Amino acid sequence: QVQVVESGGTSVQEGGSLTLSCTTSGLTFRDHCMGWFRQAPRKEREGVACINWSGALTPYLDSVKGRFTISRDNAKNTLYLQMTNLKPEDTATYFCGIHVGRANCNGVSADGYEKTYWGQGTQVTVSS
Repeated sequence: QVQVVESGGTSVQEGGSLTLSCTTSGLTFRDHCMGWFRQAPRKEREGVACINWSGALTPYLDSVKGRFTISRDNAKNTLYLQMTNLKPEDTATYFCGIHVGRANCNGVSADGYEKTYWGQGTQVTVSS
């Protein structure tokens, strides 16, 4: 059984920093590309960043480029999202997705994958 668990979400002030983590079990972590997504109230889920199996390719949503960094530790089965210079518009529930069977990302989109396993999400709130 595949499990995906996010952690690290909390409330921060505008301009602050935060690192989210995502751990998985039940599959071979290093074989698959993974992504971070977010969903704000009354908005659709959007892709924030993706990382290929090796960590060498990392597309980002334009609005987070230069502020967010996605990384992975294949030895620890853990995905990270370092977020800096946070803005109120970054407020959302952040989800981790592991795109099974694909080593490389399809941009930051959640489309085009045969199967994606999702975590339950972790809330990030940025106050001004």
